Amino acid sequence: MPGNGPGQSVVYDVLYLSRMKRRVKTLGKNLEQTIVELLGDYGVNANARAEAPGVYVNDAKIAALGLRVRKGRSFHGLALNVDMDLEPFRRINPCGYEGLEVTQLKNLVSDIEMASVTDNLQQRLINKFSYE
Repeated sequence: MPGNGPGQSVVYDVLYLSRMKRRVKTLGKNLEQTIVELLGDYGVNANARAEAPGVYVNDAKIAALGLRVRKGRSFHGLALNVDMDLEPFRRINPCGYEGLEVTQLKNLVSDIEMASVTDNLQQRLINKFSYE
């Protein structure tokens, strides 16, 4: 479930995929779609890209996705940039892509609360994965 990094809503999904009858690709797409839908709640048009995991607004990455699956169980997850210092991203190639711009929800929506975004994301994930 979501946790809070410094200005990010971070999700560590530890799921038993084989019991859930889900494939890794499906899990990734479900996580990306959840973020796209969440951002839509805030009036932000976002999309996933088949060639580069994560969620993007225009050409800037707003959420990173990184999964590892071992013995039918998923580890790691995603990080949604909500209200953080983006300067360190200027010194690296985010996700290995040279020149990739990174953005955050605060730059797109004027009045945003970290706790509200995290709660919204958590509820969406619970619903998406039918987990209570």
